[in-house]
Parts: sequence; C-alpha cells; structure tokens
Amino acid sequence: MPQDRNRPASTLILIRKFAGILFLLLLSFACGNQRKKGHSLTASRASAQDTAFYDTLGITPSLRAGAVNYLHKKRIHNDLILVNDGSRNNRVYLMDKNAEIQHEWPLKKDIGKDVYLMPNGQLLAMMMVDSTHINFGGQAGILQLIGKEGDILWEFTHASEDYITHHDAEMLPNGNILTLVWERKAREEAARAGSQLGIDVYPEAVIEVDPKTNQIVWEWHAWDHLVQAADRTRDNYGDIAEHPGLIDLNYVTEHKGDIMHANGLAYDPQRDLIFLTINWFSEVWVIDHSTTTAEAATGQGGSYGKGGDLVYRFGNPSAYKNPEGKRLFDYVHSPIFVEHTAAPFSHMLVFSNRLDGQEQSMVYELDLSGELALEARTDNEPEVVWSFGHPDLYGGRISGAARQANGNTLVTEGDFGIWEVAPDKEVVWKFKGEGAFFWRAYPFQRDAPAIKSLFSKEQTP
Repeated sequence: MPQDRNRPASTLILIRKFAGILFLLLLSFACGNQRKKGHSLTASRASAQDTAFYDTLGITPSLRAGAVNYLHKKRIHNDLILVNDGSRNNRVYLMDKNAEIQHEWPLKKDIGKDVYLMPNGQLLAMMMVDSTHINFGGQAGILQLIGKEGDILWEFTHASEDYITHHDAEMLPNGNILTLVWERKAREEAARAGSQLGIDVYPEAVIEVDPKTNQIVWEWHAWDHLVQAADRTRDNYGDIAEHPGLIDLNYVTEHKGDIMHANGLAYDPQRDLIFLTINWFSEVWVIDHSTTTAEAATGQGGSYGKGGDLVYRFGNPSAYKNPEGKRLFDYVHSPIFVEHTAAPFSHMLVFSNRLDGQEQSMVYELDLSGELALEARTDNEPEVVWSFGHPDLYGGRISGAARQANGNTLVTEGDFGIWEVAPDKEVVWKFKGEGAFFWRAYPFQRDAPAIKSLFSKEQTP
C-alpha cells in the first residue's frame, strides 16, 4: 500500500512476519483441528495431470474450496466431485481431489438440499421459495433445471400453506421428475385418522412432474396407507405387527407434527420401485411406481399387487413391531445405488447418522438383488455386504455416501467435509471445506457425459 513507503524497513518486516504467523495459525485452527477428533488437513496444489485435464476442457481453476489431506495418494481415485454446500454458503461447485474448483454455478435462489449434475450438463436442483408456511429443515418449494452460467432453463413451484416440496428429486428415464412433498393434515383431520398428537401433522407424499407441461402425472400419499391402534372406531384401526406394509400413524410422538421426515429418494428403473429414506422411522421404505395414481391410493394393483402399500421396508424392524431382524439405522440419509457393478440397482449405500444412540455414524452397503419380501414376524432385513465406521466420523444430520468407479467410497460428513475410503476401509483422502454444511458429494468420472456436456460449447437440451 502507498503509505508503507514511509515506514522503516524493520517495521515492515515485523508486520509481514506477524501477518504470516497469524495466517498460519488461522489456517491451522480452521483446517487442522476443527473438532476434538483427528481431522488433519493441508493446503492443496494442482498436479501436472490435473493441469493437462484443465487445458483439455479449457478450464482455469482459480479457487480452492478448502483444504485436503492426502493420506494415501496412490489409492486416491482421480475423479471429480460435485459438492452441495448448502444452508450457510449456498454454493454448488465441481472440484477435483486437490479441492481446485473447476466450475461454480451462480445461484439465484437458496438451496433446498439436493442438487445433481445431469448427463446433459444441467443441474437438477431443489431450491427454496422466498417464504414458507412449512419449515422443518430441508424445505424447498421449487424445482429447477439450471444451465452452466446459472440460467434457469425450467422451473416448477409447488408450495402453499398445505404442501411443499423438500429435500430430494430425481429425473426418471422418461424425463419426468420425482420429488418429495410434505402435506399438511389439519388437527381435526389428523384426529379423525387416529392421531394422538392433537396438532396438525405433515405426512409424506411423492409426486411425479412432467417438465413439458408442469403437470403432476402421478402421486403417492403416505396418508392413504396408515394403521393405528389408539382408536377402535376408525377404519384404519389395527396392529402394525400384522400389517408390515402399512405405516404406524403414532410411531413418532415429537418433531412438531413432522411425523415421518423423508429426506432422500432413489429410483430403480429395472423394477420400477422408489426407495425413500425416512429419518424419524430410521428406515428405508420402498413403494411401487408401476401403479396408477388411483391404485397408489389403495392396497391393490401395480406390478407387486400391493398398490401404494409398502412393497418393502428395512433398517428398523421395531417401526412395525417386528421382533425379528437386526436394527441397522439410527436416523438415516442418502439412499444411493451403487452404479459401477454388473447389476447397477442391486446394491445400495445408506448413511446411518448414529449408531445405537451414540455419536458415531456408519455407512452400509446393502444387497437388494433378491426378492424384496415383507412378511410379519419375519427377518426381512437385507444383507450388509460392506460397512464403514470410524471414531472420527459423525454426521449428526444430513450426510451421505456414493461409490466411485474404482470401488472407493465418497463419504460426506455433513458438518465436516468429505472422506474417500478404500474397499478395505483405509481412509485415503479427506476434504474440509468452509462453512461445513455439506448435503451430499457426488463423484463423476472425468470422461462422464455430464462432465463433457458441462464443458462443451453447447449443452444438450
């Protein structure tokens, strides 16, 4: 600065030394010792291979998203990561394993949790309405398709005092989009259904939207598939233990009427099934998408003959009073299929936020390749084929896991950053970003269609 020219040289040296020491102390505090746990991180530097890749696509990374720790460089998979840094920073960016940002999307709205990079290079994004009557964390209200420069290519708003989209969405092979919805049931209607809470309740729904017409073309409502044992005068009176395909209306007794709290969905196109992570039930529910909307409101019809009743459920047998089977999940997020296999929809990764009530998270890989049988008083739980936990891994909210092409797993720890874990459970890489509120991180091969489309001159419609 110009005024420094009049200061003694010794003073300037002391100032610069002090500034350097202060910077190192701040970096150490922010990146190396964030928690009582042993996350150790270092600044990143682009490799020659990365530089060549950037040149190929015409990229000039100029920003680092945070700090990384290379724990075993030879085992790190050299792919790219779509980072959803929501709530505090409201950022979505694509970075490499050096935390070099290759592209960041300018967003016109706040993130409503999931944002995913489509094969055509566009983002499918859950975005928040400016104001909402329903606010449980994860509320959105707006679906958008977003171009490379942040331009909104399509938008669908679904929000009122009685309903709002939230958390997650997925595009189907036919181009339609599935998303989660909270819908309000007033206290009086809830009481007539046998609710014991005495307040408005907000059960889950799933809708399918056609982007060409902005019409809802299919829907499923949990409210149509309830059972309760509190009021014998109601039509839905019964014992959940005898009806595992139904949902216990009074299982959740807290959370201010948010009686289910779905937070993720995954679609299996081979079996036409929708998988939902239900946080307060600590379960994954599976419903039949082959039904008509009319059939989805009943317990008959569709490919599985169960209408909109649950085809399958797993993770917490106690949610339907099943004495058989081991409970796996203690709050749950992120149902993501393992893609890089011969049968891409046969295995699923699920993130359990806690372990037996303790501040310890677990990632499970589950074999769902067999018949998804759901019987009363029977062990219906799928086989766990791989799992990962670590004393330092605890994401008490949000968080998730996704498999990379080389078999390593990206684990998102919501209030820290991202881990890369090898199949033998060795941690090979860590990333700590600023703000630390990470919904999910999605890996992409460098030659994936989504990456090629993103950096092409014209994105595919």
